[in-house]
Amino acid sequence: MDFLGPSLEDLFQACSKKFSLKTVLMLADQMLDRVEFVHSKSVLHRDIKPDNFVMGAGRRANQVYIIDFGLAKKYRNSSTHRHIPYRDNKSLVGTARYASVNNHLGIEQSRRDDLESLGYVLMYFQRGSLPWQGLKAGTQMQKDENIAEKKMSTSIESLCSGYPSEFSVYFHYCRSLTFDAKPDYAYLKRLFNGVFKREGFQFDYDFDWIRSLKRLET
Repeated sequence: MDFLGPSLEDLFQACSKKFSLKTVLMLADQMLDRVEFVHSKSVLHRDIKPDNFVMGAGRRANQVYIIDFGLAKKYRNSSTHRHIPYRDNKSLVGTARYASVNNHLGIEQSRRDDLESLGYVLMYFQRGSLPWQGLKAGTQMQKDENIAEKKMSTSIESLCSGYPSEFSVYFHYCRSLTFDAKPDYAYLKRLFNGVFKREGFQFDYDFDWIRSLKRLET
């Protein structure tokens, strides 16, 4: 069994709840690979959030792993690749903060939902918080409804304002996918790799937390 390091949520907290664009893009490249791999096994994760991505340890300290398949579900038959049927009136599954709009609307999840959730994680890393955080309510159900309402009333452009336009393009693409469509993961990776090259970054695994953790050790 591989030994795993801290979660991305832990590292985000260690970096005072802000990741640089370079770190976000280096993470996005690996996180998209991990989600694509899970989907290639006919499985949906259904709880994409920073706590469920961890860094490796030792020689694999630069590698991102995806964990916690407690809410995972098969979206197609492994042999025939027949997709599960479209259904609605479903309960919210996963973490409301990162849930897709369709998840809030009670629609059966599919590959597009894991990807939309990943988009919210990437924006959380850049912004430091999401517009629907900190909403108060008497019950968890009411809080989930408040989050859904705020999320649906926040335009993609508003959410991604001040950040490269490719993040808006990412969300529009995810939300344009039909229920049983196979996402073009390579296209999404190219989107972010384009930003990476335009900014002149080097893919050197020099993540923000490397310096933060060194400061904590001294």
